[in-house]
Amino acid sequence: MDKQVSYLELISLGDKGFGDLLLAGAWLTIQLSVCSYIIGGLLGLVGAAGKLSSNRLAVRIADLYTTIVRAVPELLLIIIIFYTGTSTLNQLLVSFGIENIQISGFAAGVAALSFILGAYMTEVYRGAILAVPKGQMEAARAFGMPLSLRFRRILFPLMIRYALPGLGNLWLVVIKDSSLVSVVGLYELLFSGKQAAATTRHYFFFYTMTALGFLLITVASNIGTYFVERRVNRGVRRA
Repeated sequence: MDKQVSYLELISLGDKGFGDLLLAGAWLTIQLSVCSYIIGGLLGLVGAAGKLSSNRLAVRIADLYTTIVRAVPELLLIIIIFYTGTSTLNQLLVSFGIENIQISGFAAGVAALSFILGAYMTEVYRGAILAVPKGQMEAARAFGMPLSLRFRRILFPLMIRYALPGLGNLWLVVIKDSSLVSVVGLYELLFSGKQAAATTRHYFFFYTMTALGFLLITVASNIGTYFVERRVNRGVRRA
């Protein structure tokens, strides 16, 4: 019983426990994941448009982007983007007469995760766009719809139905990949669990609590994805 009480004290809130640290780490993990997912989604749309473009240069740039991200380990990409990208950006700003700016670890982490996630979203969007019947877009074009309206009214609603399963998987991927930014010192969930374990020497306990934290976020995400899919696919007959 004493051992159980001591474990409860370890994860309690306040000065005696590390519950505050773990909750703050979980919140930072969610923030990193959401921001990276949104920006990565925009990059994915741009990449998919490049791959499906009739412009050869755009196709080659998009192919190079996805090839590099899928070929290089994600941890290495994060380190390169975090350290090399920030220094390169400051050098560019200096060349334009702008003083060095301090880029936060959060912003650099989001940029690195977004860059990686965007490559995978590119392929998801590309496959979803190709799955949309061409007759739908041709009919909209025949009615004189401009490109922006065709995308908003025709392409996107149809495309998202095919893309949702892949996008749901990528959301879970970015949640787990957010733990990789711990190498650059961000106090996300894994780094917080590591700090608590190193301080108390209760390695198994705190790493288990960290795993449970990721599991809870994943389960909540799966429930949310289920309702989003039901909403998007309403009125669609299942095979």
